[in-house]
Amino acid sequence: MERRYILGALTRISDLDTVPFTVRHLARDNWATGDYVVGEVLSAHRQPDAIELTTGRMARVMPGDWVVGAFGVRRATLEAVGDWQSIQKDNLMEDMTNAGFFGRITSQSVLIAPQPVLRYCGHVIREGHKICMQDFVPRVEWQSYTCPTIMIIGTSMSAGKTTAARVIIHLLKEMGLRVIGTKLTGAGRYRDILSMHDAGADAIFDFVDAGLPSSVVPPEEFRQSLRQLLSTIMAQHPDVVVAEAGASPFEPYNGAVVLEEVADQVVFTVLCASDPYAVIGVSQSFGITPDIVSGITTNTTAGIQLVEKLAKVPALSLTTDESINRLRSLLKNCLAEHPLGIA
Repeated sequence: MERRYILGALTRISDLDTVPFTVRHLARDNWATGDYVVGEVLSAHRQPDAIELTTGRMARVMPGDWVVGAFGVRRATLEAVGDWQSIQKDNLMEDMTNAGFFGRITSQSVLIAPQPVLRYCGHVIREGHKICMQDFVPRVEWQSYTCPTIMIIGTSMSAGKTTAARVIIHLLKEMGLRVIGTKLTGAGRYRDILSMHDAGADAIFDFVDAGLPSSVVPPEEFRQSLRQLLSTIMAQHPDVVVAEAGASPFEPYNGAVVLEEVADQVVFTVLCASDPYAVIGVSQSFGITPDIVSGITTNTTAGIQLVEKLAKVPALSLTTDESINRLRSLLKNCLAEHPLGIA
């Protein structure tokens, strides 16, 4: 009987759904970040294990299923820490983001459920060679990045960046602009940029499109992939780019590299914060003065008032008509100063 493979979201840039492949164990010396590998599902937790598919849909998996994903490294402050280098001789690994993001978890928050446990079955092989994410990255001519960019950064993961991105994209589309949504750093999931598409973005991209399962790679390696991604975005001829830098600039996701590469094109900065004091920490450490603060810290009027007292910048919850109207006005004003010249 032909084996059925479940393709995790990290395979969405590949042709593994249409072109045959084989699976073979490789010696550990041949393993690397971004390798496409197959794992057999072993766990059967109380909550049904699920894998994010290439469509973004979550699909339940059962023990015995074979899932295709990629080796990666995760360093999440609020969820899980792990990497493929920590896989032991037993070949057990977890799906660290539920997107076919494989490695051994070494530290995990008590606030999240156990991740699906799998056993490494082998690498994806064609014509005797392993298949990697980088094999499916189209090479585009390098272009200097000159797109006006609205940058959304956070003091931590889960601070409200994606919510802010959705609102901003919706407002920009109301203005009749061609908008590209992108997530430049983080760990591979499809749902965040899909939500940008749902908000109206004309096209969406993230670091997976540059062949990375996460942005936790050496800085210069990431810089090269980032420039490839930015050139791809330039080729779309956007009026404006809404860019999310996942996690925070302090974390090993290369947020600082992103800020270096696109700083000259940032026309508006949103800082999503977990608490008012984190706003001060990020602003002072990176020399960033955001145009607005949003996110979890603006959930109450007390949080809003404290942010504005400490940071001296507007704090908007983006959950009320009043706050969204204020953001609309701020965006129009900042873009009117750019060559786009929005009236």
